[in-house]
Amino acid sequence: MAIYYSEEHEWVLVEGDVATIGITQHAADQLGEIVFVEQREAGDEFAKGDDIGVIESVKAASEIYAPVDGEVVEANEALADNPGALNESPEGDAWIYKIKLANAAQLEDLMDLDGYKALIG
Repeated sequence: MAIYYSEEHEWVLVEGDVATIGITQHAADQLGEIVFVEQREAGDEFAKGDDIGVIESVKAASEIYAPVDGEVVEANEALADNPGALNESPEGDAWIYKIKLANAAQLEDLMDLDGYKALIG
């Protein structure tokens, strides 16, 4: 099991060929009170960098970008009823997607925790 971070403030927890994706605490703090999450459905395929959803807060709307190529295995449906969970537990229960990795080599383009902490300074 390994955790990676993107420059777009997403975390990627890898277990085998499945990765769980969410937003970091830093991103949740920057967004403020989250009121809506738009997600893709299971079976949707996407490429690294694709827009794979939207998080709306009282301040702004922010796209979710795919940190790697993959296919949605499961979207966290609890976020439809409780988008605010992303403020409470963004790096825990409030994950956004579970995906099947298409190209694990792309993980090498992401950061480890130390790299991410340096990015957000």
